[in-house]
Amino acid sequence: MQQLPETAEFQHWRRNLAVCVVGSFTTIVAMTLLLPFLPLYVQQLGVEQPAAIARWSGLAYGATFFSAALTAPLWGRLADRYGRKLMLIRASLGMAIAMSLIGMATAPWQLVALRLLAGLLGGYASGSTILVAAQTPKAQTGWALGVLSSGIMAGNVVGPLLGGVLPPLIGIRQTFWLTGAVIFLAFLATTFLLKEQPRAAAMSRTSQQQQPADPPVNHRLVRLMWLSGMLLIFASMSIEPIITLYVGEFVQGNHQITLISGLVMSAAALGTVLAGPRLGRLADRVGHWRVLTGGLLMSGLLLIPQAFITAAWQLVLLRFLMGMALGGLMPCITAIIRHNVPTSQVGRMLGYSTSAQYIGQVSGPLFGGLVGGAFGMRPVFLATCAVMLFCAWLNWREMKK
Repeated sequence: MQQLPETAEFQHWRRNLAVCVVGSFTTIVAMTLLLPFLPLYVQQLGVEQPAAIARWSGLAYGATFFSAALTAPLWGRLADRYGRKLMLIRASLGMAIAMSLIGMATAPWQLVALRLLAGLLGGYASGSTILVAAQTPKAQTGWALGVLSSGIMAGNVVGPLLGGVLPPLIGIRQTFWLTGAVIFLAFLATTFLLKEQPRAAAMSRTSQQQQPADPPVNHRLVRLMWLSGMLLIFASMSIEPIITLYVGEFVQGNHQITLISGLVMSAAALGTVLAGPRLGRLADRVGHWRVLTGGLLMSGLLLIPQAFITAAWQLVLLRFLMGMALGGLMPCITAIIRHNVPTSQVGRMLGYSTSAQYIGQVSGPLFGGLVGGAFGMRPVFLATCAVMLFCAWLNWREMKK
């Protein structure tokens, strides 16, 4: 009998999940698409010196994540106040416009400014996470977030691949315009297919039926989840700067090094895509915290043999297994936050969580580059292992309280 109101409230959650997965996939593809050809586009915009090309490329790539980290809590707060669907409409339309304008840039500063604009106006994937977390039945939250996480990770895989294929076929500027058009289709799908419960009805139902069950904000636990999300992304990204150099110790020839490095990066992402929904469903059954702690422990332990490989194929296999261990962890973090804050504050708290993850995305590669440059590449894996095991211990200690 108690299930009826929840069924009525969440009747569109499966369709919403499908729209969010497709929209998140396309926008993440757009954010990562330019990785293979970014230096070429900078050169096309009139920059000739190699050092200047590298500098402008780094600024342009990091600009989107910098502005996205700053604005994620704001969009989360506005989503709680004015509706999560409205924020997704804003993000998809904003990204469609920004990507199209990037294809019209005529100077490197314009490219950086438009990448900043893309991060400022974007946030579709983080907005989707908020909507799916808030408007999915709690018993299905882990699975739904796992599916969404797989869609986001698939975008991270497909984006650079398309970025390597499309520009030679249709040109760099046309690639941006095509991407903008595809995101515009995601905007139309979000506008006309996604169904969010009316805010007034949601507030009424919350006040009448769910208020006693709505937990107060557990600030200590939520901050731990922010830290866990940051360290998780930190650990995932810390080896990115050294992969090519590390593979070069076991493989000869530039072509072979590039190919194996791509396989190593893709292997972790593929493992995450395959494991995300399955670990999410397991977390719904046995508890999100158990899966989170176990996944952190396994990921940390899998980093140890990566420091002592004797052939490149071993790194590919170990990164795939690590990707599987990581697959359900971010959905678990999101679900734990969702279950420990009032519905009216889900967006704001998950917005801060997104900002923390962006900090990990920036600091991880910096850490890996500094440690690798100072002590060699193998210590990067061991230092990252220590970070993961420390995070696992923090969560295990909190779970036992």
